[in-house]
Amino acid sequence: MGKDLKIVPRFDDRWSYLYLEHGRLEKEQRSLAFYRKDGIVSLPIDQLAFVMLGPGTTLTHAAMKALAENNCLVCWGGEQGVRLYAHSTGGTHFSRRLLRQAMLFCDDKKRLQVIRRMYQKRFPEPLPENATIEQVRGMEGARMRRAYAEASRATGVPWQARSYDQGNWHSADPANRALSSANSCLYGLCHAAILSAGYSPAIGFIHTGRLLSFVYDIADLYKTELTIPLTFRTVAESPKDVERRVRIACRDLFHESKLMKRILPDIAEVLDARDDLGESPGELEGKIITLADRAEVGRVPWEPLGEGQGRTLVDGDP
Repeated sequence: MGKDLKIVPRFDDRWSYLYLEHGRLEKEQRSLAFYRKDGIVSLPIDQLAFVMLGPGTTLTHAAMKALAENNCLVCWGGEQGVRLYAHSTGGTHFSRRLLRQAMLFCDDKKRLQVIRRMYQKRFPEPLPENATIEQVRGMEGARMRRAYAEASRATGVPWQARSYDQGNWHSADPANRALSSANSCLYGLCHAAILSAGYSPAIGFIHTGRLLSFVYDIADLYKTELTIPLTFRTVAESPKDVERRVRIACRDLFHESKLMKRILPDIAEVLDARDDLGESPGELEGKIITLADRAEVGRVPWEPLGEGQGRTLVDGDP
């Protein structure tokens, strides 16, 4: 390694990759540093697109966060990248849920049906059959304002309006900062559930045009029940350090409310796929699976295997 890493090999004029092994990757000021027995190597994080972590490599939370913020992909592999052990992916290896989600989005009539089901889950009373989407959105806006006002009255926390500036975080009042922090936790959990089941976080129905549109759609199902009341209770206890305290409170509340068990059935309900709550035969969501031997004579490379085909690696296999 050594000084050669200071000039990162490039795929082309824009993208770069990097292989690391037997060392510790840490955040250092505005860049990264890789610590080895023979020295420390500074890394140009803003130029990296892909980092391969080989054997004997560790990294800190701060380093992983910096890689994510710079849109750098990370994978864990074998020596010199010969094997791939893990990378950021969902828990399913089938695309049927994603295809269904895309089909519903592309059909105007079915998309409106999904939107109505999403809104219906938020209201205790049935929606009027002749209500337009614009009218229902107005009803939802009024419901959210009532939720904020009721939480304010119940806790005594002053409330004007939902307002915050990402570029000037501390210009917002404690309630708004706490709400943003709580919602961020909720988005993270919904995002993980969406990916684990093989849906796309980008194909939203109410929210559109963002890479997390579907995440916002699903998270909105739970805000008035969970994050809004929790936020105001947390701020009522003390306006100090509300971001950290509300994150810890969210962790506990999500566990107590069994939110993780609710998200996927709720997604299946709004997408009218309630018969798709479990794994199909061979789907193996979240389980360890292996690739079949692609060197077999007569097989097309990467052709999907039929049911029961392939073999499982056992101890002693190379």
